[in-house]
Amino acid sequence: MNDFRPAPNPSIAEAQALHEPGRAHVLVIGNEKGGSGKSTTALHIAVALLGEGRKVATLDLDARQGTLGRYVENRAAYARRKDVDLPMPIHAAVPLSTLSDRNEAQADERARLEAALERVIDSVDFVVIDTPGSDTYLSRLAHTWADTLLTPLNDSFIDLDLLARVDPDTLRIVRPSIYAEAVWKQRQLRAVQGGRPVDWVVMRNRLSSLAARNKRDMSTVIEALAKRIGFRVAAGLSERVIYKELFLNGLTLLDLKRGGKGPSLTLSHVAARQEVRDLVSALNLPRRDADAPSAEPVTEAATPDQQVAE
Repeated sequence: MNDFRPAPNPSIAEAQALHEPGRAHVLVIGNEKGGSGKSTTALHIAVALLGEGRKVATLDLDARQGTLGRYVENRAAYARRKDVDLPMPIHAAVPLSTLSDRNEAQADERARLEAALERVIDSVDFVVIDTPGSDTYLSRLAHTWADTLLTPLNDSFIDLDLLARVDPDTLRIVRPSIYAEAVWKQRQLRAVQGGRPVDWVVMRNRLSSLAARNKRDMSTVIEALAKRIGFRVAAGLSERVIYKELFLNGLTLLDLKRGGKGPSLTLSHVAARQEVRDLVSALNLPRRDADAPSAEPVTEAATPDQQVAE
């Protein structure tokens, strides 16, 4: 949309408001593209928080594909099979409505998501929500609940197109793309409603260890885009075969120990595990001794143009 006019950056960590005590901090992992590592990221973050002694719930909004749900199921099965104690999140899936009428289906999905959140929002420290790699009403609803929005982005201009159109000759940002506009709209509506700022973090996944031209160009464009539309940038997870291997057993890099059961821990795995810890640290999530940033979801009546492009 040519009339896109971002407000001053509300995604500054220092500006985050405090959350009411006893209410979970909601971390939404979202974009509108598949294959960016959302489910892998979701469980790794959840396990990292569980390892700190925090209570964590996970919600899978992509119930049809159900990658996060299967990841959690594989984890529980591995723990039973190997008779090991693994920290487990409270998990639930929120399926799409099967109602044929659009308005009724949206009302049904809103009720399902709110019911799932109400079961855990006051009894855990964090709710981690994994959204589908496409634009759905249920995904947009989840974005309105986000205290922190984490957008995994593969380090390529193909994936960056999700956030912005870029001039191929000058690398100048022509305009934000549809997902950036959708997030901006939700943040502005939330601000109008008096909600707390959403801390938006874009994580660069599958970073190459080589100083390639694409990597430098991506850095230049992403840093410029961050200032323009208001998000923070964090290093994500490198491309490693270990993530694919761990899925079948529901394990994360944080579960691996030298001499323990499961895949052996190599120096490469140690480096990858540090990437996970660095990511969690970069998210600047609420500490145990501090109240969490808060936001109330935008009401249906205050959310015009629910879908940017239909």
